[in-house]
Amino acid sequence: MNIRRCAAALLLALSGSVFAADTIVLLAPNPIGIWLITFGIAFLIAEAALPNYGVIGLGGIVMFVIGAVILTNTEVPVPLMIGLGLISALLLIFLLIRALKTRPRHNVSGDAGLVGSVTPVMSLAGNAYNGWVHLQGERWQVLSATPLQPGQRVRVMARKGLLLEVAAADAAPGGE
Repeated sequence: MNIRRCAAALLLALSGSVFAADTIVLLAPNPIGIWLITFGIAFLIAEAALPNYGVIGLGGIVMFVIGAVILTNTEVPVPLMIGLGLISALLLIFLLIRALKTRPRHNVSGDAGLVGSVTPVMSLAGNAYNGWVHLQGERWQVLSATPLQPGQRVRVMARKGLLLEVAAADAAPGGE
C-alpha cells in the first residue's frame, strides 16, 4: 500500500517536471552524461540497501545532477533536471529518516545500562543478604531484601554509589 503511494507520488512529480519542460526530452548519445546518471541512480538504489546513512546517496545525487548538466548541451530541459534532482534528494531524505527510526537505541553504559541487567551471584559477603556479582566487566557488591545464594540469578533494581540493589531474577521487574 505504501509502495503504491510512493510510486504514484514519484510519477506525479516526474510528470510535473516533464510538463514544465519547454521541449521534448531527447537524449543524444553522450556517454559520460549517461554513465553519470546511470551510476547516480545505481548509488541511490544502493543507498536503500546499505546502512551508510546518506554517504552513497549523496554521491548518487551529485553524479545524477552532474550527468544531467553534461547532457544540457543536448535537448534535456533544465526544469526536468531540477525536478529529478529534487526528487532524488527527497527520496534520500525519506530513506535517511526511515533508517534512523529503525535503528535500535539501547543504553549500554551508566545507571541505565545497569538497571534491569540479570547476572548470577558469584559469592556472599558476610551474610545472606550481601554478595558479589560480575556485571559489565566489573565486580559489584550487591544487597538484596531476600537471602541470596551463590549461582542465583538476580536482577539489578537500583544503584546506590558502588552498591547495587538486586532482587531474584524470577521476581517481576519494578516490584510488580
